[in-house]
Amino acid sequence: QVQLVESGGGLVQAGGSLRLSCAGSGSILPFNVMGWYRQAPGKERELVATQTSSASANYADSVKGRFTISRDNAKNTVYLQMNSLKPEDTAVYYCAANIRFLSGTKDYWGQGIQVTVSS
Repeated sequence: QVQLVESGGGLVQAGGSLRLSCAGSGSILPFNVMGWYRQAPGKERELVATQTSSASANYADSVKGRFTISRDNAKNTVYLQMNSLKPEDTAVYYCAANIRFLSGTKDYWGQGIQVTVSS
């Protein structure tokens, strides 16, 4: 059974930094795209950053220049380094990944981890 387990969230003051980690397990096939989404109270879930297995990255405009996504493919782990955090970055952050099967691509989600940025 494929699992994604996030770690590294918490409470930080505005201007501070946090590093999220997400470890994938349970798949005999490699993870294709891995990344992060977030959902703030009363808002829809939105993309934060994703990265392909060949290291091509995509960022939301709101985090460009502040957040950096990286991967360790050997460990099936994706990271999100978050710098210069703002109160509006407060949200539950979800790890996401997909696996490409012969029959198509399937998406997987972590349970989510809280990030709170105080002003």
